[in-house]
Amino acid sequence: MPLKKDVVVIGAGAAGMMCAIEAGKRGRSVLLLDHATRLAEKIRISGGGRCNFTNRYAAPGNFLSHNPHFCRSALARFTPEHFIALVDKHNIRYHEKKLGQLFCDDSSQQIIELLRHECNEAGVQWQMPCRVTNVTRPSAGTPGFMLETDIGDLTTDSLVIATGGLSIPQIGSSSFGYRIAEQFGINVMPLRAGLVPLIFSGEQLTQLSNLAGIALDAEISCNGGRFRENLLITHRGMSGPAILQISSYWRQGLPIHINLLPDVDAKTWLFDHRHCPALLSNVLTQHLPRRFAKAWIDAFTGVQDEPINRYDDKSLKRIAGQLHDWQVTPEGTAGYRKAEVTLGGVDTRELSSRTMEAIKVLGLFFIGEVVDVTGHLGGFNFQWAWASGHAAGQFA
Repeated sequence: MPLKKDVVVIGAGAAGMMCAIEAGKRGRSVLLLDHATRLAEKIRISGGGRCNFTNRYAAPGNFLSHNPHFCRSALARFTPEHFIALVDKHNIRYHEKKLGQLFCDDSSQQIIELLRHECNEAGVQWQMPCRVTNVTRPSAGTPGFMLETDIGDLTTDSLVIATGGLSIPQIGSSSFGYRIAEQFGINVMPLRAGLVPLIFSGEQLTQLSNLAGIALDAEISCNGGRFRENLLITHRGMSGPAILQISSYWRQGLPIHINLLPDVDAKTWLFDHRHCPALLSNVLTQHLPRRFAKAWIDAFTGVQDEPINRYDDKSLKRIAGQLHDWQVTPEGTAGYRKAEVTLGGVDTRELSSRTMEAIKVLGLFFIGEVVDVTGHLGGFNFQWAWASGHAAGQFA
């Protein structure tokens, strides 16, 4: 006879474990499956090994979705303070790095152990590694699900898909969750890499390659997104927190707009120096790295690096405008191998925002990254994992 459980959760990551904990606390018999041999690799490598486990300021505005209000319910019912209380309960020391981002003082492994302990306390059973090869309804119109796996057949009343997205395939990501959605007639929004470096080609790449290794504090905008953080120029293009953030908004063919002097009125500043005999590049080094200033003038302004008193007012105005709106157009992204998240996913219009259950397939739940809800960089995606997992765990 197949093994029978009240709830089967496929995917033992952040969202899956949180869901299993909450369902187990309700007295449900819960089995947590994962095809990996090592638990929660994405948690382990996150935040440079210290896990940026939430953000104090997480709010619906920090998330992208084709249905932007969907995340409100789950986020309101499980807040950063709720997860912080869990971290405090386990005596895990943490610190705020910047902008509300909370990291473990020691190791991301502490968050994994917290979740493992809470699962065990809630009576959750584990099966790892376990590969699910087929999911069906027992018979037409009958509730529940039958799973064929490499450890035998399972039946369950509630099936929770917490298998994540396509990002970081080298640690085992797959399209399993999207395939299950499509199998049951649930729409999946288009997928693409998010929080990912941008790459350039042709003349722009040649120009940027001379600046590789330079980091700048800049404000970057594109397609409705705007972020003020560090930008890093690489041998392939651009990376750093500001670029990762804007990559989720960027679309093929669009330029990104870079304000190199977000705290300075460039026109006023340049006009204050227009009688100075110093080279333009030397003036710019008051606010920009020296190597960057010289190479940027030569490659991107259309003028020669000359003493600033040789430029007429029209040229200075144009240079000021370029300092506040340097436009470059990426060729593409570095792809899922370098992406932190997957944009798009299971269409939230097909799910209950209260329970995360599929509206037309009772007993089937989707949580975490597999859903079309994607957070900004800085702990927001973990908060969505905790919140969506908690929501499903109350009802699965």
